[in-house]
Amino acid sequence: MGTGYLFCSDPLGARRPDPVFAAEVVCARATGGGIALVDHDALLAGDAGAALARVPRASGPYWYRGWMVPVARYADLARALRARGCDLLTPARDFGRAHELPGWYDVFADLTPRSVWRAAPPGEPPSAPELAALTAPLGPGAAVVKDFVKSRKHEWDEACFVPALADTRRLSAVVRRFFALQEDSLAGGLVVREYEPFVPGGEARVWWVDGEPVLTTAHPDSPAELPAPDLSSVRPAVRALGCRWVTTDLALREDGVWRVVEVGDGQVSGLPTGADPSALFDALTRAGSRGRSDGRERTDGRASCG
Repeated sequence: MGTGYLFCSDPLGARRPDPVFAAEVVCARATGGGIALVDHDALLAGDAGAALARVPRASGPYWYRGWMVPVARYADLARALRARGCDLLTPARDFGRAHELPGWYDVFADLTPRSVWRAAPPGEPPSAPELAALTAPLGPGAAVVKDFVKSRKHEWDEACFVPALADTRRLSAVVRRFFALQEDSLAGGLVVREYEPFVPGGEARVWWVDGEPVLTTAHPDSPAELPAPDLSSVRPAVRALGCRWVTTDLALREDGVWRVVEVGDGQVSGLPTGADPSALFDALTRAGSRGRSDGRERTDGRASCG
């Protein structure tokens, strides 16, 4: 059975893919991939059965390709697909390891800013004494605040950047504001990362399939910039993580060293405007036909979506 792609459906028309993924649907079809649709709103609401109502039984295996979902909802998706005789090419345990910082941090510790974290439910930020104890290993310097998946970097001064961790009052204020803005979308809990100064515009997103970099794009926040990062130290870490389809966001530090600022599950990572996904979908279709491989087979083919 061929490789399938489970795209999010259009909220305004359940029979068609979300327009955001239109170019990717074309590429998936050009490489021979099958297409099925999932209702993202129903999945988030906890009704995975309804979310998969349009997925044919005993079809797949599938790469999910769509909007972010919490780890627990992805696990629901995997179970509901199995009940329909289908399967996901990225198991739920691997989705969690790539999607949330605590899952990938130890593997990338030498390549990424030092970080500490603790689980916390939405609306319950740690107290000032708890924050002081949590961040003590980072020292007194600057830091950034995020949850297990995302930051609020567009509210940099109020909900992301802490000029000095020694200022526990300021740290606590930033964390409280971050929790207030995240509301129920808080993923996992709190992460505090040591601040490192990066070159403006020096950020790239690298797409990896079975341990190989198959596409390098701009970061979605800076689509006009396309650096060429050094991947020599990143490749062993990606392979050690062992997840089949991941992204790494790399940024050039002011001292000229490339650093990993985020790792993500490729199924829910965004492509920047104007990026050509042909090479990515060619690699995914080949990888899907191999099943769950050991991550060492190269995927060098290309397909045109033109």
